[in-house]
Amino acid sequence: MLAKKWKSEGYDNEKGNFTIFYDLCKGCGLCIEKCPTSCISWSKSLGFMGTPSVIPNMEKCIVCGTCELVCPEPAIVISRKQIKK
Repeated sequence: MLAKKWKSEGYDNEKGNFTIFYDLCKGCGLCIEKCPTSCISWSKSLGFMGTPSVIPNMEKCIVCGTCELVCPEPAIVISRKQIKK
């Protein structure tokens, strides 16, 4: 059995990574509404329902994970980088 390859795009900054899975994003906008730094906006890429997907501004993103928590689908994955001491 072949595993499905989800269409995605990753964005990085010094704090971590934001990955959006276009095949799972339904364009509800909850992540935009709840982002504490207002770093997420609509993109030109479409989600699986033909609605706009989202894109982060990684210069403003603090990699808090709020967007991942409020997303009703597993369309956003946030991973933080280890801080070296």
